[in-house]
Formats: sequence, structure tokens, C-alpha cells
Amino acid sequence: MLYMPLKIFLFLIGFWLLSTSQLYSQSLSLSAKGKTENETKIIDSLYYIKNFEDFASLEKEVIDIKEKLLKLGYIESGLLSIEKKNDSSYIASYHLNHYYKTIKIYFGPSINRNILKLVSNTVKENYFETDFNTLEKTLQLLNSEISNQGDPFSTLQLSNIKKENEGTLYAELQITEQPQRTIDTIIIKGYDKFPKSYVKRYLKIRNKQLFNLKTIKEKMSDLEDLQFASQIKEPEVLFTKDSTLLYIYVEKTKSNAFDGFLGFGTNTETNKIEFDGYLNLNLVNNLNYGESFRLLYKSDESQQKTFDVKAKLPYLLGSPIGVELSLNIFKKDSSFVTVSQSGKLDYIISPKNSVSAGILSTTSTNLLDNNILSINDYKSSFYTLNYLHTKRQRYNLLFPINFQFDITTGFGNRTFDDIKESQNSLAINSFKIFNLNDSNSIFTQITSGYLKSDTYLENELLRFGGINSIRGFEENSLTANLFGVINTEYRYKVSNNLYIHSVIDAAYYENELFDKKGKLFGFGFGFGLLTKAGLFKLNYSSGKTENQSFKISDSKIHISLIAKF
Repeated sequence: MLYMPLKIFLFLIGFWLLSTSQLYSQSLSLSAKGKTENETKIIDSLYYIKNFEDFASLEKEVIDIKEKLLKLGYIESGLLSIEKKNDSSYIASYHLNHYYKTIKIYFGPSINRNILKLVSNTVKENYFETDFNTLEKTLQLLNSEISNQGDPFSTLQLSNIKKENEGTLYAELQITEQPQRTIDTIIIKGYDKFPKSYVKRYLKIRNKQLFNLKTIKEKMSDLEDLQFASQIKEPEVLFTKDSTLLYIYVEKTKSNAFDGFLGFGTNTETNKIEFDGYLNLNLVNNLNYGESFRLLYKSDESQQKTFDVKAKLPYLLGSPIGVELSLNIFKKDSSFVTVSQSGKLDYIISPKNSVSAGILSTTSTNLLDNNILSINDYKSSFYTLNYLHTKRQRYNLLFPINFQFDITTGFGNRTFDDIKESQNSLAINSFKIFNLNDSNSIFTQITSGYLKSDTYLENELLRFGGINSIRGFEENSLTANLFGVINTEYRYKVSNNLYIHSVIDAAYYENELFDKKGKLFGFGFGFGLLTKAGLFKLNYSSGKTENQSFKISDSKIHISLIAKF
């Protein structure tokens, strides 16, 4: 009965004795001194540790102070003594001797002088100068740069170190070199069917290329701009006796997209609700060649129908050139139908930039029984030139593209009634997201088009308006030979999968055929919700002309869903 209370009592006594011993134990202190007051100030500037739990830690700090003085430039400094002042304090005495601020390093003809300019502002014919206190970092940087030149096993050392004059040292740089390394084999892990042409052309990593791990890592970061793949981890290298194996770790990402919207509004003539919408299917890299295929079908309340198909194959047959083919059919109620075909050759300058050149051929047919002067059969052909710049923000699921600039210009001719006219065209589509902070951003977009001709036909004019143009107006209900649209949104991200935004749009257009010009405005609000099915968006907007007031009855509600798979 007494055994358990006795055991607890002994445990409490032991715990009390241990606590008491720790309470009354004293820490050790260190004071470092120089031979002069100035030397002591220099030692104090090292901010050394002064309090220790045991003598071994104190002794280690005494040695560390000596090492710091050496790296600072006092290479002749020395520890004179460690004296015990009392039971808990010690004094370490040092003599600093001469201070060497600069070291002059002589090098041989095998050293690339351009590399030396990275570490020194004074590079002469056979030597360079550097501050002694940065000598270690200088040698590390030199070794890293030499490794990047294809010699990862090179070593550097200084020899024949001498005193040249007061404050300056002399040394000779010796390099132990190995044969330069080149990439012999590239092995892809994670996504084994990653297109080989993208390794060679997009990332610009090739066999027999001089090995440079720093450059390889920089190139791999370009995968962030690729739609269908991402980097899992940084590349790794395996060196064997006579070969260099580069391992690249990538994974395939969801890049197919299905986009559609449903819009409805009240017809001012019939006072009935009318619906419009479209389907947009984008397939990317399903054949593991980096190819893309787009199919769009649109039908709106103005009895307009659009069918558009586009196929793109980059790096054709492993070359830096890609090809893009497209077909567009537009039908305006029973007025006319226009068929456009184009073929382009595409060259990817870098992951963010590409240019293309091609031919656009268009045929339009008048479907009306009676002849209307503004609508006529015609054929046209254009030579086009395009430049595209895209900057992505991969880790933002709601807004994956931060900036895009797309410009296309063309020149050619149009023929109708045996009359041939020269024409020029210009189209610009650019947008930018200004991220104010994690929750707030401003979206701005500029869309413009211009067709220059001596005369115009109604069925060749540029069409705009709707959810992808100026909001609050019917889809493609506006025609012009010149127009410009500015879309703005203030976006507030409620969470990582929900945001709300404003709608403020403005446009200017000119229609020389009907001698019309004017300003248009659109206002409204909307939200976007990222669901398991995709990105669901809803916009409510109302449009007006320059001399017209807003009418709620003319407002448009647009609903869309973008699903990735």
C-alpha cells in the first residue's frame, strides 16, 4: 500500500533536484580583445557570440573568430591566448597584424576573360583584382561559370600566395580541367510521350549540346507557357565515365476545353424573349504532337450562323515551321453567306512569341432574289502576317493568361462585277490583367479592326458586338469598316474559385458604306465560379449609343461554361 506513494515521492524529489541544479548553473561568457583599441573595435564588428552553456561551445567560437578575421583580410592574425577571468568568464586575445584589402590574381591563357569580368571591374592582360573579403564568393562564382561552360568537374585553387605591397596580395590561379561535357541522352520521365520536337525546338535542348545545367533549368521554366504539359521537378543529370544523361521530369496536363454560352433578351419588335448561344470545342495535344483543333458553331438572335474550324500542327516533320489551316462559314439570315479559307506557316520564335504568314481566300454569295446594291457576290484574296505574344500565369486557375497581344495585317484585292480593287486590313486583339493584390485585379482589353478600300459591300464589312466584344449588344449585330472596343473589368476574387466583376465597355465605329459613325457604351456586372464541371460565368449588361439612354428591356444576360478535360 506504501509502495506507490513512495515511488511518486522519490520522483518529485529527483525532479526538484534537477530543476534546482539547472536554476543555479551558470553560463559562460566570452570577451574578445585585440592588442590595440582599434583592433578590439574590428573584432567587435564581427558580432560574435558572447554567452555559452559549456566550454566546448565557447572554444569553438574562439576558433570561428579567427576564421572570420582571415576571410576579412587579416591573414596574419593569430590567437594569442585564452585567459580565465573568473569562474564564468573568459578573455580571448588576438593580434590582427596587417590588413590586406585587395588580392591580385594572375591567370593563364586558358581562362576566358569574359568570365572574369563577371567578378572583377579590373581585368588586365594576365591578372584581375578583387577585394579579399569577397575572395571566397569570387572563386565559387568562377567555378560555377566554368562548370556551365561544359566542365562540371573543374576545380580552382590559389597557389604561390605572396605579399606584393602594403595592403595587396599576389596569387596564381590554377584550374584542374576535365574534358568538356555534352548532353548525350535526354530521358523524359512522367510523360513519356511528350513531343520530342518540343524538347528540340521549344525548349531548345538537343543531343551533343554543350552541358550547362543553369541554362537547362532556365529553359525548363518555359514549360509554364506550355498549355498541355508542366514540370514536375527540376532536371537531373547522371554522369558516367564517357556520357552525360539528362533527365527531364514533366507531366501531361488537362488542355482540352469546351466553351459555350446561352444568352437571352427581349426582342423590342415582338416583345418576346429570344435566345442565342454558341459552342466552342478546343482539342489540344490529343495525339501527343502538340497539335490543336478548334470547332466553333454559333447561332444568335439575329438569325446569324457561324461555323468555324481550325487545325494547327507545330514543328512540322521536326522542323521549326508549323502549319495552320482554317475554314469559316458565316450566314446572315437569308441575305448572304460568306466562306473563308486560310492557310498559314507558323514560326515559334520563343515560348511567348510567334509569327505566321499565310493566304486568306474569301467567297461571298448574295442569297436575295432582288438585287440590293450594298450586297453583292464577291471574291477576295489576302496575304496575311501575324504576330502573337502570350504571357501565362499558370497557377491562377481563374485567369490563366495574364497578357496577350495578337495583331494581324493583310493586303490583297477583292473582285465583284469584274471590278478588282486593292484592299488592306488590320486586326488587333490585346488584353492585360493588372494584379493589384491577391484578391483585386483590373482587366483591360482592346479589340479593333480596319478594312481599307475604295468602295465597300455590306457582306464584307467587319462585324462586332456581344459577349466577346462590346457587351449589352446583340452578337455580331454591328457592322463597320473601322471599329475599336475597350473592355474593362474590376475583379474581386472572393475565393480561389469565385470572383465578381464590373462591366464597363466603350466602342467607336465608322461605316463608310452607310455614312455612319458613333460611340457605344456597355455597363453591367457579372461573376465567375470554378466548379468541377468547369468555369461558369454569368454577365448582365446593358448597351446604349451616344445619344440614347439605358433601357432595362434592352439588357442582355449571357451565361457560359468553359470545361477542361
